[in-house]
Amino acid sequence: MNSLDQTKVEKKSELMLFLFLTIVAAPAIAISAIAGYGLFIWVSQMLS
Repeated sequence: MNSLDQTKVEKKSELMLFLFLTIVAAPAIAISAIAGYGLFIWVSQMLS
């Protein structure tokens, strides 16, 4: 592989990683954090 092909592969790989992070990982982390906080509030309400 020459340098130009390697650059194309790296750019495609970087784009796929960016799309995964923005479409899958970030929303999943946000939803998990909100759900975890809600669960914490719910359990603390039940115990008090």
